[in-house]
Amino acid sequence: MPAGAPPLRRAAGGAIMRRMTDYGRILDPEVLAFVRRTEQFYPADAATRPIAEQRAFYDAMCRAFHAGRPPGVTTRDVRIGDMGARIYLPPGGQEAPAAVLFLHGGGFFLGGLESHDDVCAEICSGAGLPVVAADYRLCPEHPHPAAYEDALSAARWTLARFNLPLILAGDSAGGALAASAAHALRAEAPLAGMALIYPGLGGETDSGSWVRHAHAPLLTRDEALACNALRHGGAPPAAPGPDAAPLRDVDFSGLPPTVVFHAECDPLSDDGPAYAARILAAGGRALAVEEKGLVHGYLRARRMSGRAADAFARILAAIGALAEGRWPPLP
Repeated sequence: MPAGAPPLRRAAGGAIMRRMTDYGRILDPEVLAFVRRTEQFYPADAATRPIAEQRAFYDAMCRAFHAGRPPGVTTRDVRIGDMGARIYLPPGGQEAPAAVLFLHGGGFFLGGLESHDDVCAEICSGAGLPVVAADYRLCPEHPHPAAYEDALSAARWTLARFNLPLILAGDSAGGALAASAAHALRAEAPLAGMALIYPGLGGETDSGSWVRHAHAPLLTRDEALACNALRHGGAPPAAPGPDAAPLRDVDFSGLPPTVVFHAECDPLSDDGPAYAARILAAGGRALAVEEKGLVHGYLRARRMSGRAADAFARILAAIGALAEGRWPPLP
C-alpha cells in the first residue's frame, strides 16, 4: 500500500462509546445505525490493503447506499478532454437560471461518476438545474495539482456548454476542490455561488474541531491528515496555496455567495465557519450551516436519518436560491 494511505475502517460501532466525546449521546439511533452500516463494508485489515482494494470497498458501499435517480432525470456521459463526466438534465426541459458542477468526495483517492450518481440526480431534480459531475483524476496515481486542474477544466467546460452562471458544489474533498476552483475563476467566470458540503479547506489541524472530534465516526483527524498526505505524494507543503487549501489564501474578495454545510461531529467542522468568516470580512456573502448530530459523509444517510434528510433538503434549497440570486439562501 502506498505510504500515507488512510485507514478506511475504524473500530466497530460500539467502540465510539468509549471515546472522549460521547457519540452515543450526541448521535441519535438513526445516525448510529448509518455509522454501523457504513463500517460493515470495510474489513478489519482494510488499512493494510492495496489502494485498488480500498476503492473496491468504497465502491461497494456506495452501490449499497445508491437511492436511484428521480423520475424524469436524464443523463449523458461525455468527455472533457481526457476526463469523464456526466450531464444530468431535469425533467421537462425547463429553462434554468444556472448550472451546477458537482465534484465528488472520497479523500482525493476514492470515488467517481458512480459514487455520487444518485446525489447528483437528486440535486438536478430537486433544484431543477442541469448538473455536471466530473470524474477528476485521483491520487496517488495523479498527485496534486491534477484534481485541481481537472476541476478548473470541468468548470470552464460547464460554463461553455450551458452558457449559464455556475454554481460550484461538492462534498468533502470535492468541496475543497470547488472552493479552490472558485478562487482561481472569480475574475474570469460568472459564478452564481458555492455550496460546499463538509469540506476540508486547510484550517488549523491542532485545535478546535480537529481535536474535539479527532476520533469522530467515519472520519478521524488521522484519516483526514493521511488523505492530505496521499494527495501530495508525501508530506503536504508547509505553506500550501489556495489551489490546495482555500483557507490559506490572502484574498477572499470577489468570491461568489457561499453556503458551507458542516457536520457537528467531524474533525473538519471548524473549516466551514472559518471560511465563511473570511468571505464576510472581505465584503462578500457567506453562511455557515452546522448540522447538529451528524457525521462526515451524512449525504448517504439521507434515506435512513431524519436529520440527514433535513440537511439534504437545506442543501437543495440553498442551491436553488443561489441559482435565482436570492440571499439569504435559507429561511
